[in-house]
Amino acid sequence: MYKVQEIFNKGYGNFLEKHGENHDTDKAAKAIMSCKTSALGGNSTTCQDCGETHVHYNSCRNRHCPCCQSLTKEKWIDARKADVVDAPYFHAVFTVPEDLNPIIFSNKRQLYNLLYSASSDTLIELARDKRHMGADIGFLSILHTWGSNLSFHPHIHVIVLGGG
Repeated sequence: MYKVQEIFNKGYGNFLEKHGENHDTDKAAKAIMSCKTSALGGNSTTCQDCGETHVHYNSCRNRHCPCCQSLTKEKWIDARKADVVDAPYFHAVFTVPEDLNPIIFSNKRQLYNLLYSASSDTLIELARDKRHMGADIGFLSILHTWGSNLSFHPHIHVIVLGGG
């Protein structure tokens, strides 16, 4: 299995020939390709018992580098665990009929706001209803404007706390 760095080293030249340079892409790619190599410098340690020397190269610390960010990501996740309420959470998605996409695309600000309002009002109303929970709930809403096939598909993902 290839590491991301190996894939960039083998294919980035071809990518540049085909697509041309882009400042942001080039910056991330060069960082990934040089990460933990002599290009970024490093230091060495020598074992006091056997005298063996080991070189440790510096990392690029680029936020796109999978080598550098995996530890940072795990630390962030661990820190967020302390912020999470110990209760079940649920995932809900609110979307609109595809036929409305041209109207939404032409009036993004107003209709995105309307989609947020409609989804949150619906959740609040249902949760407060005595037939359901009879309580106020907590939730987090996130707007996605594209589907997995990269077509325009506005929808809102909601993480809903399972208690009130």
